[in-house]
Amino acid sequence: MTPHVTVGMDESPESLAAALWAAEEASLLDVPLHLIHVEEWPVTAEVPVLSAESLVERYETLLRATADRVRDDRPGLDVTTEMARGRAPAELTAAANEAEVTVLGSRGLGGVVGFLTGSVSLAVVGRARRPVVLVRSGSASSGAGSGDAGSGSGSGIVLGVDIEQPCDPLLAFAFGEAARRDEELRIVHSWSPSPAYGYTAILDPGVGSGLGRKATEGLAEMVRPWRSKFPAVRVTEQAVVGPAAAALVDASRSAGLLVVGRRSRRSPVGPHLGHVAHAAIHHSPAPVAVVPFE
Repeated sequence: MTPHVTVGMDESPESLAAALWAAEEASLLDVPLHLIHVEEWPVTAEVPVLSAESLVERYETLLRATADRVRDDRPGLDVTTEMARGRAPAELTAAANEAEVTVLGSRGLGGVVGFLTGSVSLAVVGRARRPVVLVRSGSASSGAGSGDAGSGSGSGIVLGVDIEQPCDPLLAFAFGEAARRDEELRIVHSWSPSPAYGYTAILDPGVGSGLGRKATEGLAEMVRPWRSKFPAVRVTEQAVVGPAAAALVDASRSAGLLVVGRRSRRSPVGPHLGHVAHAAIHHSPAPVAVVPFE
């Protein structure tokens, strides 16, 4: 299938923000943009046929209007639309697996409460085999580093990594985004001493500094080959002490895009998101890219 960027559409402001973010991504990748709306099917008996038909017409109008808006903003971008039928999580996940990147909207609650992410978005993020980006309303009308007003108006790309786990797809995605957008890439690894070091670290502060030095060296070793592959990308590395989720959410407040990983593993109870990815999705004001890796 031809490489493309997919957007899941509904009538929310977040959906439009997602489409605009995805349009820039498609332009940077030089691939078509595909707008899709999933009509939940089968329609329940309580919904009259005429009402169902009017909903289809309404969403077809939405797709056409969004496509026209994107074409006006980005002349020359190939934009296609699709009305699909079925269960939205399954249909959007299938579409995501065929795309270079899939972009979905995520509703903001504001303040310290965090963000409301719908069950459909969470299901797609948890199951998709390709990167999925969640975008807030107002977070980007032109993508990372755009400097637009609203949440996620920062610049640069923040990437969270764990030096104990190989994560080449995650590094490849983040470096690729930074290169295409000509943005600084900030790579954050968070570490904490194991409980066994508790009393030792108190009695001998040098133990903590030694562990910190080991984390810094491990991070540099992980990133070194990617610096060679992308010599033009401006990279900073930071090994911080404390919970990874808190460190990444804090870093995302000044970022244009936060990139986190999701291990591709099956769970008997459905999609599995680690606590770091979960916290990023719900609390980062910047768009969040979730990249699956083995």
